[in-house]
Amino acid sequence: MEIIRKTIENDEAYLRLISKPVSFENEEYKKEIKLLETFCMETECFALAAVQIGIPKRIIYLKNTTLDVPLNDIAYNESKVMINPVVLERKGLTKYWEACLSCLDNMGLVSRPYEMLVKYYDVNGIEHVETFKGFEATVLSHELDHLDGVLHMDIAEQVLNMPKEERKVFRKRHPYEIISKDCDYDKAIKQM
Repeated sequence: MEIIRKTIENDEAYLRLISKPVSFENEEYKKEIKLLETFCMETECFALAAVQIGIPKRIIYLKNTTLDVPLNDIAYNESKVMINPVVLERKGLTKYWEACLSCLDNMGLVSRPYEMLVKYYDVNGIEHVETFKGFEATVLSHELDHLDGVLHMDIAEQVLNMPKEERKVFRKRHPYEIISKDCDYDKAIKQM
């Protein structure tokens, strides 16, 4: 199966589909995860939802969820696969100028929770409940939105069109911002 990146230029309607849950009865999902891993290993990215490469299933591949590792260090790979993830709790508030492989040069200022409790399954179908904090929660929130057909531009306070190299410079002047580590996220978003 050829890996084809979906973008808003040609595939916006597809990217807005709600991804289907993975069934562990059929092991086809393991082949799909391998394709997702291959794409991520060859691409400069923090993470990717399977729908972004034409697999409309609830699978996320986390590659790099830390700002300490340069994004262009393609060899760095956390390699966490999350299947059928569900957010159980969210709190705190952050802001970051997000970009996306599917949204081309569109970058948006997006508010996300500082901390999330998430239930998900690994590649062997084993359930996990894990807390994600800080930038890791931001990256995961972005990918979770993809599973529900939401693009970061849809929820951004402001959207700028900026090539990748310019974004890197811009983000140094406008870094990841933690507004609160423990406020009620849903209440804070409604007030904004």
